[in-house]
Parts: sequence; structure tokens; C-alpha cells
Amino acid sequence: MSAPSKPGFHPRNRHQGRYDFPQLIKSSPELGQFVILNPYGKESIDFANPAAVKVFNRALLKALYGIQHWNIPDGYLCPPIPGRADYIHAAADLLAELSGGEIPRGASVRVLDIGVGANCIYPLLGHSDYRWQFVGSDIDPVALASAKAIVQANKLDKAISLRQQGNTQHILNGLLKADERFDLTLCNPPFHASLEEATRGSQRKWRALGKADPKRKLPVLNFGGQHNELWCEGGEIRFVTQLINESVAVGSQVLWFSTLVSKASNLPPIQSALKKAGAVQVRVVEMGQGQKQSRFVAWTFQTEAQQKAWYTPNTR
Repeated sequence: MSAPSKPGFHPRNRHQGRYDFPQLIKSSPELGQFVILNPYGKESIDFANPAAVKVFNRALLKALYGIQHWNIPDGYLCPPIPGRADYIHAAADLLAELSGGEIPRGASVRVLDIGVGANCIYPLLGHSDYRWQFVGSDIDPVALASAKAIVQANKLDKAISLRQQGNTQHILNGLLKADERFDLTLCNPPFHASLEEATRGSQRKWRALGKADPKRKLPVLNFGGQHNELWCEGGEIRFVTQLINESVAVGSQVLWFSTLVSKASNLPPIQSALKKAGAVQVRVVEMGQGQKQSRFVAWTFQTEAQQKAWYTPNTR
């Protein structure tokens, strides 16, 4: 996998060049049945097939990250791993700014994954690449049970803990313990406002991938996802605004809050909410994976002096 980096991928992203399917199949034989030739004659998989995407993710995690056991219940979100990895690496760069450009590594770096999901992907990637400690939160007990099974099967109990947000109307309220601090929070928010909108978005993906075939029965959502993973009333803007508002109360316990933002057009109201909330510093970090552009917004309530006191090269 030494081919040139894929356009826009972070330099530390492990998903560079074309995938070595023979090597992936060697470590995960079940992948073989899902490999196809794309219109260019190159090996690939059918990304409109949820079973294929799940097995492909399992093979990637095993071959590139040493994750021996990974599975999710049917119907739950199967994440695109390369893009998730870019978020982790870009967030690591943000933390490195306070340590002379050196990326903080090890168990003393604590990260909260808001909406860890059944796939537990951010803790798996972040611990594998940087050995960070993670707490993953979710409102869905089935998702948490799945994430727990992944953690236990890979003997990662000391590195990754899970926590249920007991009030489905809240995100951060009541979630953090009074004496705990986090260097970073991550979040992949539900970005649709309804099931219908989520379905239309999935159909657009099929057309972009050239997979649409009127003779073939395709799943409603090609990457899966429960309703709380994909949509909520008011969509992404409402969810992120609530996250910002709830972050104020625990602003002294977190160095950098962050969340993905799916559409650039959603940035102005989010930035307005951050200004109203009194964020001391706000960053919009652009990311690109091939033809796709994405971004995350990060904010802190810590002054420059507080940041330096919180985080120095000698404290990690």
C-alpha cells in the first residue's frame, strides 16, 4: 500500500493508495466473496451492499489496526473508516499546537466520543494510532452493548470505557463526572432532519457510485444507521447548537470540544451559536477524502493562559 496518497487524505492516515485486496483477503478470507471489478477493471467492493461494507470494514480494522474482532448489529451505521481516521488525525494536530507541534500520545490523553455508536470506531482508531484513553457515550443501550462486545473481544477494557446518556433529551448534561477532565471531545452528529431526508441522501450516494439498478432491490440506507444515528428533529444545526449550549456548563472540564459538520452552509448558524455561548476560540478544520469535502468545528472556553496551564509537553 505504498502508492501515492489519496487526494486530501491526512498524511498520517493509514488508508493511502489502492487497497491490497489479496492481502486483505489473506487476513480476512470472508472478504473474497464480496470483491468485484469496478468499471475501470480494478478490484473493489459493492458499496451499496451493507454486508459487503461490514466485512470490508472488518478486514480493514484487522489488517491495518490490529483489531481482531469487530461486528455490529444489522441496521446500525457502518462507518467509512478512512474519513473517520482523518478526523482523528486532524484533531490530534489541534492538540499538538499546545505542545510545540508534538502530538500528545498515551493514556494520559482522555477523549470523549459523543455518540460512540454500535461500531465504536473513533475509540478503536484513536487508541490504535495514539494510545489515547476513551469514554464513549450513547443513548442507545443496544449500540452500547455492541460497542462493549467489541471492546471486550479485543481486550481493550482498560483503554475504552462506555457510558449511557440516561436522558435522551440531553447530550452532555449529566454525562461528565464532577472531577473528570477531557482533552478532546469528538462527535459525528445526526445530520438529517427526517427519515425521508436521510433516504434521499442515501439514494444520491447510489447514483454517485453508479450503483443504482432498477432491477435490483437495494437497502433503504446503504451504510445502515438507526434513526438517532442519521436524523433528529431540526437536523444537524439543531443538534450541534444543543451540543454547544450544553458544553458551556462543562467548559472548564474540556480543553477542546469538536463535532463534524456535514454541510458548509450549516457553519454560519453554528458559528453564531458559538459566539453567543462565549467560546474563547473557534476553529473550522477542513478535510478532504478524494472528491468528498468534510470539516469539523472545534471550540474551547479556555483562555490562552488556561490552555498553557492545562497542557504542556512535560505533563504528558
